Amino acid sequence: MSQVNNFTEGNIAKKLIKFMLPILLSLILQAMYGAVDTLVVGKFGSDVGLSGVSTGSSIISFITFTVAAFCSAVMIQIARYLGEKKEERIGKVIGGAISFFLVASLILTILLIVFAKDIAILMQSPKEALEKTIIYIQICGAGMIFIVFYNVISSIFRGLGNSKLPLLFVGISCFVNILLDLIFVIIFKMDVAGAALATVIAQTVSVLLSIIIILKQKLPFTMSIKDIKFNKEVVLFSKIGLPIALQEILTSVSFAALLAFINKLGLDQSSGYGIANKIVSFAMLIPSALMQSMASFIGQNIGANKTDRAKKSMYIGMGIGSLFGLVVCTLTFFFGTNLSYIFTDINSYAIESGIYLKGFALEAILTCILFSYMGYFSGLGKTIFVMLQGIAQTFIVRLPMSYIMSIQPNPNLALIALAGPAATLFGIFINVIYYFISNYKKKTNEIIID
Repeated sequence: MSQVNNFTEGNIAKKLIKFMLPILLSLILQAMYGAVDTLVVGKFGSDVGLSGVSTGSSIISFITFTVAAFCSAVMIQIARYLGEKKEERIGKVIGGAISFFLVASLILTILLIVFAKDIAILMQSPKEALEKTIIYIQICGAGMIFIVFYNVISSIFRGLGNSKLPLLFVGISCFVNILLDLIFVIIFKMDVAGAALATVIAQTVSVLLSIIIILKQKLPFTMSIKDIKFNKEVVLFSKIGLPIALQEILTSVSFAALLAFINKLGLDQSSGYGIANKIVSFAMLIPSALMQSMASFIGQNIGANKTDRAKKSMYIGMGIGSLFGLVVCTLTFFFGTNLSYIFTDINSYAIESGIYLKGFALEAILTCILFSYMGYFSGLGKTIFVMLQGIAQTFIVRLPMSYIMSIQPNPNLALIALAGPAATLFGIFINVIYYFISNYKKKTNEIIID
C-alpha cells in the first residue's frame, strides 16, 4: 500500500462516498457467491438442490457476517492508531489478528463438518432437501479458513483507509466462482456439491491473490514473524469485536429462527424465502457498507480527537445511506417478484418471494439510519451498547413478532417480513435516546470541569 487515506481532514461527504463505494461493490461481489450458487442451481440443478443451497448458504452467510463483524474491531483498532499517530502498534494488531482468526477458523471447520446434519435439522431444512443442505455446509466448512481470512485481510486494508484493494481481490474471485459454478453444475452435473466447491475455490483464490499483492505493497507499518502471536492487542480488539459479533449473531439468529418458522410452512414458502433472502442480502449491503465506512471514518477522527467531525460524519452518512435505501425500497416493493425470477423459473417460488419483499421493503431505508448510529458508536468503542440494543431488537420485537405472524391461519410472508422493519424502528428509537443522553452527560461534565 503506497498511501493511507486521511479521514480527519477535507470534505466529509466526498471522502465518505469515495471510501464507501468500493466497500459496497466488494460486499455486492462477495454476496454474489451465494446468489450465483442459488441462481445456477435454480436454473440448471435440481428443485431440492435449490432449497438445499438456500438453507445452506444462509447458514454460511450467518457465520461469514459474524466473522466480518468481529473483524471490524481490527479495522477500528487500526484506524484509531492511525488517528493517534501510533503506526508502530499496527503490526502487533495484525499479528494478533492472524493468530486469533486462525484458531477460530479451525474450530469453525471442525464444527461445520462434524455437526452439519444437526445444523441442517435445527434449521428445519425440508426432509427432501436435507442431504443437499448437509453437502453444502460440509464443503463450505472445509474451506472456512479462506472465508475467514478474506474478511481479516479486507478489514486490515479498510482500517488503513484503503477500500480499493479488497474490491480487486473479491472481483477476481467472484469471476472464478461464476466460471466454476457453470462448469461444475452445468457441465459436470455436480448440483449442490459443485456450487459449494466453486465458492470455496473462489475464496481460496481471493486470499492467495491478496497475500501476493500485500507482499508487493509499501505498507505504512512494520511487522515481523514475532508479532504473529496472542498479544495484548488481541485482548483490546476482542473487547471491541466480541460485542459487535454477538450483536451480529443475535440478528442472524433472529433471521435463522425466521427461516425455521417459514420452513415449517412448506417447500414453496421455504424456497421463496430463500430467494427473497438473496435479494435482501444484496439490499442490506448498502447499510453494511455504510456502517463499515462509518466505523473506520469515526475511528480515525476519534483517535485524532475530532469529536465534532465524527458526529457530522454520522449525520452525513445517514443522508447518503437513506438516498440509496429509498431506491432499494422502491425496487423491492414494486418489482420484488420480477427480481425473484432471476433466481428461479418456478412461479410459486417467485410469487412467495415477491410477497416477502413487500413486507421487507421499508427496512432498506430504516437500516441505513440504524447502521449509521451503530457505526458511530462502534467507532467510539461503545460496542457494549451496540450489543445490548441488538438484544433488545431481537428478543423484544423481531423474534416474537415473526413467530406470531407465522402461526396465524393462512400465514402471509409479507406480514412475517414486517418483523424486520418493526425491530429496526425500535432499534433507531433506542439509539436516538442513547445518543442524546451521552451528549447531555458529556456537556454536563464539561460544565462541571470548567
